Amino acid sequence: MEKLQYISQGFTQAEQECNIKNALDNGARWIQIRWKNAPENELIRLCENIKKRCPEYQSVCIINDHVQIAKDIDADGVHLGLQDTSVEAARSVLGENKIIGGTANTFSDLLRRISESCDYIGLGPLRFTSTKEKLSPVLGFDGYENIIRSLKENSIEIPKIFAIGGVILDDVERLQETGIYGVAVSGQITARPSVIKTFREALKQDPVTL
Repeated sequence: MEKLQYISQGFTQAEQECNIKNALDNGARWIQIRWKNAPENELIRLCENIKKRCPEYQSVCIINDHVQIAKDIDADGVHLGLQDTSVEAARSVLGENKIIGGTANTFSDLLRRISESCDYIGLGPLRFTSTKEKLSPVLGFDGYENIIRSLKENSIEIPKIFAIGGVILDDVERLQETGIYGVAVSGQITARPSVIKTFREALKQDPVTL
């Protein structure tokens, strides 16, 4: 599984498509389409267009929240917030072979996601970020360290956890030292897509031939 996820940004379909294309052109191999409060017809067109484009880049296409759209366009999977459709319900719609990720903010959230057999868990936020509405309490590095420590103390295998929420390149080394698998990044990649190459190097992933 890729260790770097790009979470899309943009207030219009055109902005979203431009930002995602820039990320793909610079080596992103995991796109999570997130466009809150979007007109449904425009969101569907965006998802259709990106799903068609991703195979050219050997990139995974994940839809945030919208299970039925993911099914209709045959996306690679969905990412579910804590208040979204249950993992069980999403699995019944999408089938066993699709990727289902879930958000967590606390140790109890993490245990819930593990019990639901999520393929990966987005744990955060690391710090305040303006890219997400209704932000959960900020974890900081200490929060990640405490949660990973609790897993170890309870002899629970550490799942594939992605740090999310205001993550920047300088955070990667310290996050990986805690036991975090990867990172989900939005703002820094949107602003400077070329940073993807350096992210991949920091995460010790093979370079992408562009």
